[in-house]
Amino acid sequence: MMRSLDAESVDLAFADPPFNLGKEYSSKINDALAEQDYLTWCQSWLDEMIRVLKPGGALFLWNIPKWNLPLGAYVGARLTFRHWIAVDIKYSLPIQSRLYPSHYSLLYFIKGSKPAIFHPDRLPVPCCRHCGGELRDYGGYKDKMNPLGVNMSDVWTDIPPVRHAKYKKRDANGLALKLMDRIVSLASDPGSVVLDPFGGSGTTFVAAELTGRRWIGSELHCDTILDRFSALEGDQEHLADIQANKNTLFTDADLKRRKKNGKPLSKDYRLLQSDGSCACPPDEDEQSDLFKAS
Repeated sequence: MMRSLDAESVDLAFADPPFNLGKEYSSKINDALAEQDYLTWCQSWLDEMIRVLKPGGALFLWNIPKWNLPLGAYVGARLTFRHWIAVDIKYSLPIQSRLYPSHYSLLYFIKGSKPAIFHPDRLPVPCCRHCGGELRDYGGYKDKMNPLGVNMSDVWTDIPPVRHAKYKKRDANGLALKLMDRIVSLASDPGSVVLDPFGGSGTTFVAAELTGRRWIGSELHCDTILDRFSALEGDQEHLADIQANKNTLFTDADLKRRKKNGKPLSKDYRLLQSDGSCACPPDEDEQSDLFKAS
């Protein structure tokens, strides 16, 4: 499929291949190749992803650290390395005689010396899910914090595993819509072309479609993807919720928890108002009166 694409025609390329862990796939592919055979196969499609990438375009590779170590070295000899992003997701039971594997590797490369598109989302201040209080004390810097939120780091701890039947579209593990919205938002613009040669349940395509990108993809069995696109209302609602909880200093849910537990927000913070302007929260006495009144 990728050989049919023009060179330098894609803005963002993302791959989530089989991990060669001996899993059973409906396609009956061999997911237990000899190590060098697996790496050689991966290099063959990585070469095509690199070929079709525009100058300044981004390539993201999702895999377990075992494979992204040699594959990252291979891609790094051809593209410019930007980040090794650790995505904290726990799927399985601990493995005897080893540390508990609790993160996936997301490698980020660009074609050339600098990215053509780079605008990562900002994230809310991490807060206690019980009381709404900040999990980190920002001390005397509260008044200097961006009202749109905190800078994104290369460790992502807020990506949920896809377990709930409402979001799980197939038996095999799927990617979270939150993950793909973050990647698509970071490295593409509306109208950009997004490529995913391992479509899976179609999450990349959904994130691209619902945010106004164009997309190209493939999968050995497309029924799940076609069914998903025939009824996108659930994904639209889910994405709206995701986007309402980014590029803001505090989520509405955390503010409600603070209110419920009588934890006024420091007046040193600047919050983004609905009209786009910034304002400080009421002082503690005013907030206390508001809590009582409500």
